[in-house]
Amino acid sequence: MDRNRTVPSAAQQSTGTGKKGAAGLGVLLALVATVVWSGSFVATRGMAETVPPVQAVFWRWVIAALAVTPFAARQAWQQRALIRRHLRYTALATLFGVTLYNTLVHQAGLTTSASNMGMIMAASPVVMALYARLGGERLGARRVLGMLLAAFGVLLLVGDGSIGFDFTAGDLWMFAAALSFATYSALLKRKPAELGGLAFLLTTFVLGALMLAPAYAVSLTVQGGFPLTPATGGMLLYVGVMSSAVAFFAWNKAISLIGAARAGVVYYLQPVCVAGLGLLLLGERTGPAQLLCMALILLGVGLGSARR
Repeated sequence: MDRNRTVPSAAQQSTGTGKKGAAGLGVLLALVATVVWSGSFVATRGMAETVPPVQAVFWRWVIAALAVTPFAARQAWQQRALIRRHLRYTALATLFGVTLYNTLVHQAGLTTSASNMGMIMAASPVVMALYARLGGERLGARRVLGMLLAAFGVLLLVGDGSIGFDFTAGDLWMFAAALSFATYSALLKRKPAELGGLAFLLTTFVLGALMLAPAYAVSLTVQGGFPLTPATGGMLLYVGVMSSAVAFFAWNKAISLIGAARAGVVYYLQPVCVAGLGLLLLGERTGPAQLLCMALILLGVGLGSARR
């Protein structure tokens, strides 16, 4: 027997297993958020003709706040002093992740397709990775390769099989939304550890609705309200409960476990999900070139989300 060989202790083995489990859970939660958000692009596009963007976003956050209140109210009340202490940080995160991001997405839905919305939003992981690198995080060769492959697949997808672009106004709104979302994801890494996830979530939803209230009042005055049909109500419930309460909780938790850069690689799957949902629900067709691009994205995600 080699007496000099070091045998890992049970505690070390347990810690290693715990890290693997946390990383796996983080990737799974990022995937859940990505799939749910993919559906929100389809819902956003479906509401574009009937619900003014600011009104859709305002009611989205009102519904989201109501959905999480039963689960988050107690923690938020217990941590009210912490919330006041970190209000500047929370308001900044709300501005980028709740108020600006979703308003830009709904504005984009007026003049671009759900597929384009999902494809362009896939640019945000590049910005997330840049933020992470600037913050001192090592990305690793495999993750960088995966990110580049996925980004190349997205570029081909947007260019319909070639590196060429013909952007609409909605596409440009989506690029602004991608930048806003990436900034929010980077800010999440700075969330005070003592501030509970549910308390933080409820606070951002309430602040987001309050920030939008003046614009909502102007929209009502200028554009009037919208008819509440079963279809519109269903889409508002989806974006309010699933795309806001459920997806934001999953995404925030994923970033706390695996970081914004790695979660961002999983986010590259969004164009694949949106294209599939767009085909099923809106009749937006996907051709052979798009399928090839999606295969590149899937390969890149597989490489980029693996442990270094």
